[in-house]
Amino acid sequence: MEEIVRTPDPVFVSAVEALLSGEGVTHFVADRHISALEARIAAFPMRILVPPDEADRARRLIREAGWGEELRPLPG
Repeated sequence: MEEIVRTPDPVFVSAVEALLSGEGVTHFVADRHISALEARIAAFPMRILVPPDEADRARRLIREAGWGEELRPLPG
């Protein structure tokens, strides 16, 4: 899985999840529970992960939604 977004903002995570789900992009939110347990402090942000073969499409959708500044750098 490739990390495409990292944020402590649960509202933003929900928005990205809705976008990706609506477009049929497989995704997983990592660290959701630790973030909730630790009162959403920035030390434990949530991470949105997608399969490598869907990462380019997910990144394009997020940029088109106007959230490109939230994308993680490309791996490598």
